Amino acid sequence: MKIEIDPNAGFCFGVVNAIETAEENLSKGTEINCLGEIVHNEMENNRLKGIGMKTVKHDQLPELAGRSVLIRAHGEPPSTYELAKKYNIKLVDATCPVVLKLQERVRKAWQRLQSLGGTVIIYGKKGHAEVIGLCGQTNNQAVVVQDLNDLDGINFGKPIEIFSQTTKEPEHYREIVDEIMRRIAIYNPQPDSLLKVNNTICGQVSNRKPHIKAFAQKHDAMIFVSGTNSSNGKMLFDACLEANPNSHLIVNATELKPEWLIGCQSVGISGATSTPLWLMQEVESAIEAIVKGKG
Repeated sequence: MKIEIDPNAGFCFGVVNAIETAEENLSKGTEINCLGEIVHNEMENNRLKGIGMKTVKHDQLPELAGRSVLIRAHGEPPSTYELAKKYNIKLVDATCPVVLKLQERVRKAWQRLQSLGGTVIIYGKKGHAEVIGLCGQTNNQAVVVQDLNDLDGINFGKPIEIFSQTTKEPEHYREIVDEIMRRIAIYNPQPDSLLKVNNTICGQVSNRKPHIKAFAQKHDAMIFVSGTNSSNGKMLFDACLEANPNSHLIVNATELKPEWLIGCQSVGISGATSTPLWLMQEVESAIEAIVKGKG
């Protein structure tokens, strides 16, 4: 049986940077308290915990006065930086540069639209760390849109600027934008004059979907490895299923089922942008063991 790990799978560069930053500080003996889970993958979080990294919540910041706190790739709102300054917390900022640039663009859009009575819209998952950080740039006045129902209540007769969470699906973003254009057209025959659309989905994420579909079609079975909290993982697994109905979602190798491999000549392994390579390699070894056991 041929077993292949998707060459495009694995951490995006923002997550790689955050993890390497944590590991580098820990190797020097520096205490690192990560504000929230560094990545949406339980196995990787447990590995980092094993080498000394602690995960803390926002309400614990006052207890960390004078200590080091890591800001993960998702970024944080201005209020977090203000709290850190208040309690003399040393921030180790590993915000993804793509997210940092997006935060700045959102902030400038909000400042521009305030005097015009306009609206900043963030297409994203409500409560997601990145979205919280983006909303913070607007003093939490941005409207978070997760689906079409969230558009109700917006004033479509005033200027609108829309941004997307970096890890969302391009197709769904387009659906949201098209509906906004339709609603603006009720007030203005030239909707483009009132709507500015920003293409802010990360290229590493948007390119993964067509790649993973092509990869899934090459194999008799697909094993997709992802943490249960990964938005990106859900989107990519859905793409796998669409391309190959014999696709299976697992958190780690212990969830593999031998019956998934019956009659298969080739098996593909892939994962979310938050899935470490070592975890996919463990799955590869487990599949090899299952195949040998059958023989």
